[in-house]
Amino acid sequence: QVQLVESGGGLVQPGGSLRLSCAASGSHFSSYVMAWHRQAPGKQRELVAAVTSGGNTDYKDSLKGRFTISRDNAKKTVYLQMNSLKPEDTAVYYCSGGVGLYDYWGQGTQVTVSS
Repeated sequence: QVQLVESGGGLVQPGGSLRLSCAASGSHFSSYVMAWHRQAPGKQRELVAAVTSGGNTDYKDSLKGRFTISRDNAKKTVYLQMNSLKPEDTAVYYCSGGVGLYDYWGQGTQVTVSS
């Protein structure tokens, strides 16, 4: 069983930046597709960004240019760099991944954008 543990969330002012991390257990991380999702209060969970085992990335259209997903296979970690944060980015952020995108999930980390 693979465990995913997110970290890096917190309170940030509008216009600020945060970097989320998702550390994976197990020995097959480099072959996994990984992704970040978010769920705002009262809204459905949405896919934010994904990265394949080969490093190809894809993003929710409205977040392109502000969010960047990356991975470090040696550290078995996927990152989400979030810049120019807005109050509407407030949500619980989850990572997922595996052979399939939704095989494994982390517990989530809260991001709050507020002045």
